[in-house]
Amino acid sequence: MTTGLHPGEAPQDPRPTGNHTLPRQERVGPGTLHADNRTRSSVITARAAATFDPVGRSVATARSFVRDTLQGWGFADIVDDAVVLTSELVTNAVIHAGTSADVLCLRSDDGVRIEVADLYPEREIPLQGSPANMGSPDREGGRGLQLCAALAGRWGVEYTPTQKQVWFQLDLPERAVGTRSAGPSLPAALLPLADGRVRVAVIQIDRAGAIAAWNEDADELFGYAPESVIGKPLTDLAAWPHTPGTSTGVVEALQLSRWEGSYGIRGANGRVTPVYASHLRVRDTDGEPSTVCLLVRDHERAVLQTPLRGSSSDTSSSSEGPNTDPFEVFIGSPAPDDLDGLLQRTVERARDMLDADSAFLLLATDDETELEVRASTGLPSARQRFARVPVEAGPGRYGSARMPAVHDDLSAVPGAVPLLSGTGMRSVVTVPLKVEGRLTGSLGVAAESPGRYTNEEALRLQFAADRIALAVESARLGELERLRRGSLSFLVEASDLLAGTLDRDQTLALMAQMTVPTLATWCAVYTIADQASDPYLSYVLHEDEDLIDGLKALLSKIATPDPVPTPGARVWSAPAEAAHQAALRTSMRSLGLNAPTSISSGIGTTLATAAAVGGETVVLPLVARNRVIGMLTLGKPTDEHFRQEILELAEDLSRRAALALDNARLYSERSAISQSLQRSLLPPELPEIEGVEVEVIYRAAGEGNEVGGDFYDLFPIRDGAYGFAIGDVCGTGPEAAAVTGLARHALRLLAREGFGGPAVLERLNSAILDEGARSRFLTLLYGELWPQEDGSAVLKVVCAGHPLPLRLRQDGTVEPAAEPQPLLGVLEDLELYEQTITLDPGDVLLCVTDGVTERREGTRMLGDDGLTDVLRTCTGLTAGAVAARIMRAVERFASDAPSDDMAILAMRVPGLQKD
Repeated sequence: MTTGLHPGEAPQDPRPTGNHTLPRQERVGPGTLHADNRTRSSVITARAAATFDPVGRSVATARSFVRDTLQGWGFADIVDDAVVLTSELVTNAVIHAGTSADVLCLRSDDGVRIEVADLYPEREIPLQGSPANMGSPDREGGRGLQLCAALAGRWGVEYTPTQKQVWFQLDLPERAVGTRSAGPSLPAALLPLADGRVRVAVIQIDRAGAIAAWNEDADELFGYAPESVIGKPLTDLAAWPHTPGTSTGVVEALQLSRWEGSYGIRGANGRVTPVYASHLRVRDTDGEPSTVCLLVRDHERAVLQTPLRGSSSDTSSSSEGPNTDPFEVFIGSPAPDDLDGLLQRTVERARDMLDADSAFLLLATDDETELEVRASTGLPSARQRFARVPVEAGPGRYGSARMPAVHDDLSAVPGAVPLLSGTGMRSVVTVPLKVEGRLTGSLGVAAESPGRYTNEEALRLQFAADRIALAVESARLGELERLRRGSLSFLVEASDLLAGTLDRDQTLALMAQMTVPTLATWCAVYTIADQASDPYLSYVLHEDEDLIDGLKALLSKIATPDPVPTPGARVWSAPAEAAHQAALRTSMRSLGLNAPTSISSGIGTTLATAAAVGGETVVLPLVARNRVIGMLTLGKPTDEHFRQEILELAEDLSRRAALALDNARLYSERSAISQSLQRSLLPPELPEIEGVEVEVIYRAAGEGNEVGGDFYDLFPIRDGAYGFAIGDVCGTGPEAAAVTGLARHALRLLAREGFGGPAVLERLNSAILDEGARSRFLTLLYGELWPQEDGSAVLKVVCAGHPLPLRLRQDGTVEPAAEPQPLLGVLEDLELYEQTITLDPGDVLLCVTDGVTERREGTRMLGDDGLTDVLRTCTGLTAGAVAARIMRAVERFASDAPSDDMAILAMRVPGLQKD
C-alpha cells in the first residue's frame, strides 16, 4: 500500500484533465440522473491517498486507512458511514474486479469526499430509470451503490479509458459554535437544585492525555489526592459511554477545541460518579497544547451547561405575558441535537413545571410491550438507566402507560409505578408520548408528599408531552440509525478479526476484547468441550485490569449458567447476588461481627469486585453447527442495565464468534491428530549402538505439521546387526501417511525375518503397489550396519531413488557411498542389489531427504554440490555436530520457511578408545 498526505493543500481537482476523462452520468439521491457537469466550489484543505493491492486483506487495510484519516481530521461523526461505504467499494475493486484500488480522501469546509478507483473500466455499472432498482440489501454482493444512495449526501460514477471511479460525499453535521445567552429571572422555586456548596473540579490534561493538574474540589468529589493521579491518563478514571456510532471517544473529545457533555469518573472507592463536564483546548506561551476540564456532579449540570440560543420569535413570545409556562419556553427553543440531551432537558423542565421532586422519561420498545428508562432527575439515574418496565403493569386504567394516570399516594398501591419503588416518592402523574396514535414513551413527575397532583396537572403535562413527542421520536430514530451504522462497521471489523485466526486462545481473547468496553464493562467466556462436559470458565476480561483476578475468583465459586441453545440474551442474577453476599460478609468482618476483629486485607478488592458486577448480567449462547459450544457472559457495574440495541448487537457478534471458536476448535483437533499421527510414523527413540555415533534431526514443514512426507528409522535386527532407513513418500496427507506407516513397519518385520536388503525392498514395493489408487511413489535408502571389533563398521545399503548417502573421510574428502537404483511404487518387477562399504574410524555417513538438497532461495538451490561443500567442513566433528551444522546451513541458505519436510541421519565411527 502506498499513501500520501497533503494537509493544507490548495484547491485541486483530482480527476484527470484534458480529453482523457469520459464522464457518463452522476446519481444524486435515488432515481435522479443528470449530466456530470459539477464543479467543486468548496476549498480542499487536506488530502489523503492510498493504493491497495488486489488481495482480500486490502479491504480491512482500506477501512483502517479511511478511519485513521477521518479521525485525524476530527470527523468522528461520519467515520462509520465512510468506513462502511469504503469497505463495499474496495471489495468491488480488489475482489470482484480483481484490480488494485486507489482510495482518495478529500477534506473541505463542508464535508469529506472519498473516491475509489479500479483498473477495470469495461465493467460498467448499469444506470436505470427512476426509481433505481439496485437489488436486495440482504444479498452478499452488489450493495456498494445502494449504500451510497442510502448514506451519502452525493455520489456518482465516472469512467476513463484506464479506470472506473466511484465517489461519494458525506456532509458534516452542523454544530452551534460560540453561543452566548442570558436567561430570564425566575422564582426561586424554579431554579435548578444544587448542593449547599457546589464543587467544581478543575483538571488539566496534557497533550499526551495525562493529568497535569488536580484541584481540591476534584479531591473532594472523587477521593484522589493530587499526587496519586497526576501523570496518569484520564482514560484510567473516565467511565465513558462506549455505545458504537452514538458518541465521541474520550481521547477524541480531549482533542476537540471545545466539548461539553456527561460521563462518569471512577472514584477511589470504586464507584462511578456521574459528572457534567466542559472541556476547553488551550495552549501555553510556548505553544504547548493542553485541555482544561471543568466538572460538576451531573445533577448540578446547570452550573456549566451552555444554554442554546432561542430564535427571536421565541424570545418575543416568551416575554408576552408573565404566566408563560417554562416548559413551553423550552419547547419553542432549539432542542439539543442529541437524544440524551433532549430527554434530560425534557425531564428537568417537566419537574420544574409542576414543582416536583423528580421526573422521568421512558421510551417504548419497537413492539410496545416494554418501556426503557432513558432519562431521570431527582432519582438514582445510574441505577435506573436502561431498566425496563412493562407497558401494561396492571389490569386497570392506571396500570397502563397508554393512558394518563394520577396517583395520590403510592404507599397505598405498592408497585403501581415500579420505577419509583424504594425512592420515597408518594404522589406521581404519568402521561403517554404518542406519535400518530402509536405509543412511543411515557413522561412522569413525582413528589415526596402525597396528594400533590390533580387532573389539571395531568392535562398540563399531557399538553407538554404532545408538544415534545414528535421531536423525541425523531431524535430516537436518528440515534437508532447512527447505532445501526456503527454496529455494521463494528461487525465488519469483528468478522475480519475473528476470521484472521485459527488459534483457540487467540479467538477467546478477541471475543472478550471486542465486547469490553464497547458492549459491556466485563465479560466471561465459558466453553463446552463436548455434550457430556460441563461448561468451563475459559476467559475473563474487565475494562479495569485490576479487577480481573477478583472477578475470575468470584465466577469460579458460583455455578455456571445452563447451556441453553435458545437464541437471545437471558438475565443471569447469580454473579450480582454472589458479589453482594461477599461484600456483606466482608463488611461484617471489618466491623468485627461474627468474625475476628482484625480487618481482612481483601476488603478493598471484594468491595471493588462487588461494585464491578453488581449491575445487570446477561448470557448469550455460543451455538455452532447446531451445538452449544459455550456461553458469552456480559456484565455491567452496580445498578446499570443493558439497552436492547446493545443486546441485539451482542447476539449478532456471538453468532460470528461461535463459528470462529468452533473453527479454531476443529483446526486444533485436526492439528493435534496430525501431530500425533506424525509422531506415530517415527521411532519413539533411537537405540544406542556400541562403537557408532548416531544423530537424527527431523523438521516437519507447514503449519500444523502435516502428516506424511519424510520418515526415518533405526532398529536392531539381531545381535550385532542394526537396520536403518530414511525415505520420502510423494505427497502429504492421509494417503502419504498410509504408505509411510506401511514402509516403516514392513521394513522392521521383513528385516527381522532374515531377508536381505534387496529382498526387503522388493517385497515392500509389492505391498505399495497392492494399495492401488492409494499408493504413492517412495524413495528409500535402506541399509544394515555391523560394528566391528577393530573400531570400523560394515554397511550394506540399497538406494532406491533416494538422494545418495555421502561419506566423509578423515582427510576431508567426500564421495557418494552408493549407486542410484529405481524408486519404489512404480515398477512391478525390480532387480535391486546391495552395496557394501566399510566406515573407517573417523568416517561419517550422511543420509538426507530431498528437503535438504532442494532447499531454494529464488532460482538458487542448495543441491548435491552445496551439501557436499558443507560436509567437507565437518571433519573431526561428532555425529551430532555434523547433523547440526548441516541443518544450520540449510536454514541459512534461504530466508523463507521450509516448504518440505527435512530429515538428516548422521552416523560416525569414532574408533577404538585407547587405555
